[in-house]
Amino acid sequence: MGSSTMQAENHRTQRVGWLRAAVLGANDGIVSTASLILGVAAASTTQGPVLVAGLAGLVAGAMSMAAGEYVSVSSQSDTERADIEREKIELATDAVREHAELSAIYVQRGLDVNLAQQVAAQLMVKDALGAHTRDELGISETASANPLQAALVSALSFVVGAGLPLLTAWLTPFDHLTPVVATTSLLFLVILGALAAYTGGAGIVKGVLRVVFWGSLAMATTAGVGMLFGVSV
Repeated sequence: MGSSTMQAENHRTQRVGWLRAAVLGANDGIVSTASLILGVAAASTTQGPVLVAGLAGLVAGAMSMAAGEYVSVSSQSDTERADIEREKIELATDAVREHAELSAIYVQRGLDVNLAQQVAAQLMVKDALGAHTRDELGISETASANPLQAALVSALSFVVGAGLPLLTAWLTPFDHLTPVVATTSLLFLVILGALAAYTGGAGIVKGVLRVVFWGSLAMATTAGVGMLFGVSV
């Protein structure tokens, strides 16, 4: 088939930047807010303090997620840019050595020495920096997330995740609040784990069990702390 008829494939790894931020934000929103609600409910006799705590947790968590994700992804991007700049200098000052490094990488991947040298030479003629960035440094556009995009996705997904147990707590009578919030939050985690696994092409059962286990542990621990140190508020 000629190159003119070839179509670009849509790989799941192209979603890794925003998918990671979205899943992390929504998971944290559900777990942290549900845990906070359960902990405060265990130490309270009225619904008001529970809702205030949940709302405060939603706002603070969304801001924290956005800031943390932005700083984290920006730091990674800064490191990658520094490595690329260093690679530019090395290519400009010692192209022979860089060709040898690239050839050695292809030999390790299974090519014979002569073919590896030819491949390295042709790639360096076309785009030397791109070849070294991808194959020597392991930096690719596909795996890189945009800092602002990651921050916004994390914050929004946290708000959505946190809003679910908070809305449940608001709609549920206080006497039934703890079991209803705990049960629905676990259901939300099941749905989130399944969607994340499906979108990322991973095993759904494994994804569900992972988020449910850690979410259950967090909520149970927080509720236990609330019961242990609980006073009427």
